Amino acid sequence: MDKKKLRQYRSLKREQKMLEEKMAKLNERAERIPAVIGKVKGSMDTFPYIETHMRIIMDEPKQADVIYRQMIINGKRQEQVDELLTEIEEFISQIPDSNARQIFELIYLNGKTQQEVGEQLGYTKGRISQIISENLKD
Repeated sequence: MDKKKLRQYRSLKREQKMLEEKMAKLNERAERIPAVIGKVKGSMDTFPYIETHMRIIMDEPKQADVIYRQMIINGKRQEQVDELLTEIEEFISQIPDSNARQIFELIYLNGKTQQEVGEQLGYTKGRISQIISENLKD
């Protein structure tokens, strides 16, 4: 795990929320797609194969296609974001030292500065930086 990936956590959380809102809007749009009536040709399954015409009612194809493609794209991105968030959270939860784990949570998950965390936990900013470096060497 590197600092760059850890620093993405809070922006990934914002992106996750944004994607959820997007998907909700797309679902609303999908429910409002106008229905169109059409005719299709077919034939009987058995001999004599008599041609038949049936009327069908379906969602307007172009609008439905655009919305469903956007839903697929956003769904894939949601999966990627969820995967990255889980990877970061797992990394932090597997840090054996409780103080180091707290430092990582406060800095990378809660967005506090090293100075603020040092004051809260009774360390210097330099020591906080050392603890972070020690746990990222693996």
